[in-house]
Amino acid sequence: MSLKFSIHYGLHFAIPFFIAFFLFRKQWKMVYSIFLLSMLVDLDHLLATPLFDKNRCSINFHPLHSYIAIGFYCFGLFFKKTKIICIALLFHMITDFIDCYL
Repeated sequence: MSLKFSIHYGLHFAIPFFIAFFLFRKQWKMVYSIFLLSMLVDLDHLLATPLFDKNRCSINFHPLHSYIAIGFYCFGLFFKKTKIICIALLFHMITDFIDCYL
Protein backbone atom coordinates (compact mmCIF):
# COMPACT_ATOMS: atom_id res chain seq x y z
CA MET A 1 0.00 0.00 0.00
CA SER A 2 1.47 3.36 -0.99
CA LEU A 3 1.94 6.34 1.28
CA LYS A 4 -0.32 8.44 -1.00
CA PHE A 5 -3.11 5.85 -0.69
CA SER A 6 -2.74 5.69 3.12
CA ILE A 7 -2.79 9.48 3.52
CA HIS A 8 -5.72 9.95 1.14
CA TYR A 9 -7.98 7.37 2.74
CA GLY A 10 -6.82 8.24 6.24
CA LEU A 11 -7.98 11.78 5.56
CA HIS A 12 -11.29 10.49 4.19
CA PHE A 13 -12.05 8.07 7.06
CA ALA A 14 -9.87 8.50 10.17
CA ILE A 15 -9.57 12.28 10.50
CA PRO A 16 -13.34 12.85 10.02
CA PHE A 17 -13.91 10.39 12.85
CA PHE A 18 -11.73 12.49 15.16
CA ILE A 19 -13.36 15.73 13.98
CA ALA A 20 -16.81 14.28 14.65
CA PHE A 21 -15.87 12.72 17.98
CA PHE A 22 -13.99 15.67 19.47
CA LEU A 23 -15.81 18.66 17.95
CA PHE A 24 -19.35 17.29 17.88
CA ARG A 25 -19.24 14.96 20.88
CA LYS A 26 -23.02 14.81 21.48
CA GLN A 27 -23.80 14.09 17.82
CA TRP A 28 -20.57 12.43 16.73
CA LYS A 29 -22.24 9.41 15.10
CA MET A 30 -24.50 11.56 12.96
CA VAL A 31 -21.66 13.95 12.05
CA TYR A 32 -19.31 11.08 11.15
CA SER A 33 -22.08 9.57 9.01
CA ILE A 34 -22.45 12.89 7.20
CA PHE A 35 -18.69 12.97 6.57
CA LEU A 36 -18.88 9.47 5.12
CA LEU A 37 -21.92 10.35 3.02
CA SER A 38 -20.10 13.39 1.67
CA MET A 39 -18.00 10.94 -0.32
CA LEU A 40 -21.02 10.56 -2.61
CA VAL A 41 -19.71 13.76 -4.17
CA ASP A 42 -17.25 11.44 -5.91
CA LEU A 43 -20.06 10.14 -8.11
CA ASP A 44 -19.12 12.95 -10.48
CA HIS A 45 -16.00 10.92 -11.28
CA LEU A 46 -18.30 8.68 -13.32
CA LEU A 47 -18.60 11.51 -15.86
CA ALA A 48 -14.87 11.52 -16.62
CA THR A 49 -13.10 9.85 -19.49
CA PRO A 50 -11.10 7.84 -18.70
CA LEU A 51 -13.05 6.90 -15.61
CA PHE A 52 -9.89 6.63 -13.47
CA ASP A 53 -6.57 8.37 -13.95
CA LYS A 54 -4.20 8.08 -11.00
CA ASN A 55 -2.38 11.26 -12.06
CA ARG A 56 -5.51 13.42 -12.45
CA CYS A 57 -6.31 16.08 -9.87
CA SER A 58 -10.02 16.03 -9.01
CA ILE A 59 -10.11 19.69 -8.00
CA ASN A 60 -11.63 21.79 -10.77
CA PHE A 61 -11.80 18.77 -13.06
CA HIS A 62 -15.03 17.12 -11.91
CA PRO A 63 -18.23 19.23 -11.62
CA LEU A 64 -18.80 18.71 -7.89
CA HIS A 65 -15.10 19.37 -7.26
CA SER A 66 -15.08 22.64 -9.24
CA TYR A 67 -14.22 26.01 -7.78
CA ILE A 68 -17.85 27.07 -8.32
CA ALA A 69 -19.11 24.07 -6.32
CA ILE A 70 -16.52 24.78 -3.61
CA GLY A 71 -17.87 28.34 -3.48
CA PHE A 72 -21.36 26.97 -2.83
CA TYR A 73 -19.97 24.72 -0.08
CA CYS A 74 -18.35 27.80 1.52
CA PHE A 75 -21.61 29.74 1.24
CA GLY A 76 -23.47 26.89 2.96
CA LEU A 77 -21.31 27.36 6.06
CA PHE A 78 -23.39 30.42 6.93
CA PHE A 79 -26.60 28.42 7.40
CA LYS A 80 -27.27 26.19 10.38
CA LYS A 81 -29.05 23.48 8.35
CA THR A 82 -26.21 23.07 5.85
CA LYS A 83 -23.17 23.82 8.01
CA ILE A 84 -22.13 20.24 8.85
CA ILE A 85 -22.57 18.89 5.33
CA CYS A 86 -20.61 21.84 3.96
CA ILE A 87 -17.83 21.27 6.48
CA ALA A 88 -17.73 17.63 5.34
CA LEU A 89 -17.70 18.59 1.65
CA LEU A 90 -14.98 21.18 2.17
CA PHE A 91 -12.90 18.70 4.14
CA HIS A 92 -13.37 16.28 1.24
CA MET A 93 -12.14 18.97 -1.17
CA ILE A 94 -9.12 19.69 1.04
CA THR A 95 -8.32 15.98 1.11
CA ASP A 96 -8.53 15.75 -2.68
CA PHE A 97 -6.46 18.94 -3.02
CA ILE A 98 -3.72 17.45 -0.82
CA ASP A 99 -3.86 14.32 -2.95
CA CYS A 100 -3.04 16.42 -6.02
CA TYR A 101 0.36 17.27 -4.56
CA LEU A 102 1.42 13.89 -3.15
